[in-house]
Amino acid sequence: MSSDIHGSPEAPTPDTASLDATQREIPSWSDPLVEGATRPVGGPLGTHAAVGRHWFWTPLRVCLLLAILGLTAGWFGKAACIQQYVTDDGGVELDWRSGRQYVAMCYSDIVPLYTAERLDDPGTFPYATSWVENQGTEHEQVRYMEYPVLSGLFQWVNAKLTHAWTGAAQAGWLPAALPVAVYFNITAFFLSVAWLVTVWAVARTARRRVWDAAIVAVSPLVVVHAFTNFDALATAAAATGLLAWSRSRPVLAGVLFGIGAATKLYPLFLLGPLLVLCLRAGRMRAWSAAAGTTALTWTIINLPFMLFLREGWSEFFRLNTQRDMDPDSLYNVISYFTGWQGFDGPLAPGEAPAVLNTVSGALFLALCAGIAYVGLSAPRRPRVAQLCFLVVAAFLLTNKVWSPQYSLWLVPLAVLALPRWRLLLGWMVIDALVWAPRMFYYLGTENKGLPEGWFLGTVVVRDIVVVLLCVVVLREIYRPSRDPVRVAGIDDPAGGVLDGVADSVVIRRRRGPDRREARRDQSLARRNSMSAA
Repeated sequence: MSSDIHGSPEAPTPDTASLDATQREIPSWSDPLVEGATRPVGGPLGTHAAVGRHWFWTPLRVCLLLAILGLTAGWFGKAACIQQYVTDDGGVELDWRSGRQYVAMCYSDIVPLYTAERLDDPGTFPYATSWVENQGTEHEQVRYMEYPVLSGLFQWVNAKLTHAWTGAAQAGWLPAALPVAVYFNITAFFLSVAWLVTVWAVARTARRRVWDAAIVAVSPLVVVHAFTNFDALATAAAATGLLAWSRSRPVLAGVLFGIGAATKLYPLFLLGPLLVLCLRAGRMRAWSAAAGTTALTWTIINLPFMLFLREGWSEFFRLNTQRDMDPDSLYNVISYFTGWQGFDGPLAPGEAPAVLNTVSGALFLALCAGIAYVGLSAPRRPRVAQLCFLVVAAFLLTNKVWSPQYSLWLVPLAVLALPRWRLLLGWMVIDALVWAPRMFYYLGTENKGLPEGWFLGTVVVRDIVVVLLCVVVLREIYRPSRDPVRVAGIDDPAGGVLDGVADSVVIRRRRGPDRREARRDQSLARRNSMSAA
């Protein structure tokens, strides 16, 4: 069977593991950035190079090695925040003196949450243990674990492992360190495993473009934010869920989405694009299976806490409802630069920002409706990753909170939706660099930090770049011939039951060159599918 570097038109191969080297996309041949990066080591891959024959170093394993190097750099970036010092009375404390966590730009939520969530107490259990904040003031409030169930249990298990480690260290069996440092390192280890799973899932989902997973592995956002919070757990669940969907296993995909939703709510958003695409393709049974198992999985995980620890379980939802706009949201940008205070103004303790919540939710729903229209009216059915990226980006842009680590949600989706190395790495560098002005803004101008306007300026730049990525994705949806994934008649590597299927429900638009081009692409995809069968 003849083949070229862009794939095998006669019979698309279903699994990367069975691809010949010449059937994989070679980034040093197709991407100018990668081609330029290879020049110091001899240039792009030779036409007659013997590749794909090494007994160990497959593309996937190389990507995993790159991810380990990136995660190691990320750990060193946070290591300054787990240093200790000896106090005047001979005690040992965490060294966050003089705003070290901001000056060294090593801040991580993991460190303060160890004590803030009462995880340092061996007798606590998430959602059962409560405490009082701001006692004796008008802001007095009873608090519980503020994370979804699996994220809370993840923290609790790591705390238990920390208590076991410190007990063994006191007995002389293990090296001694501050418990919070031990807790951070244990947490970082499991978050690293989660990100490696994310890289693996992206590589398997990308199939012939397996090398695109290297962008996930070396992303500057991973170096900066892999250990800022616990979001790598959710990215692993979402990425493996998409992998299961790409293998036409909607029930397994639903289980993984449900696990992800019990860790962070954003994997639930992926069901929206799948609904639109399944409606267009007439594959609603597959979507129903995925959505049903998602709901069932989430319910099974949450039900014991809903029944027996309801007040603690609802803390996550209560706080997100009452939370005001964060400094890094577009609403705060508008408020700062225009002076407009029309969202809600000062809030009383425990009061929810009703106007802000309504505006944020309405804007997100409006954008979702627009994305649904795109999915149903595009000349060729969009790829799964393209719509998933647009939905998650829409949520981040319209949400009242864009915590810095939330950008990790976009990394695997962006790589699958828009595998253009130079464009993606440019966005990731800009997004990662927002961390520096953010830290110096939190340091405060009284401590020689940055004014708020400087920080918000970088937020605007970050948001503009994300919008530009969305525009490029939309352009490739309406011009499928410009999509680097859809070459040689390939339809959707992540499509699963949708891959190569004829449309059933389509919103008709005015016919034009893009529609004629799409019909040619669909005809070629059907011929290839019949040939493969």
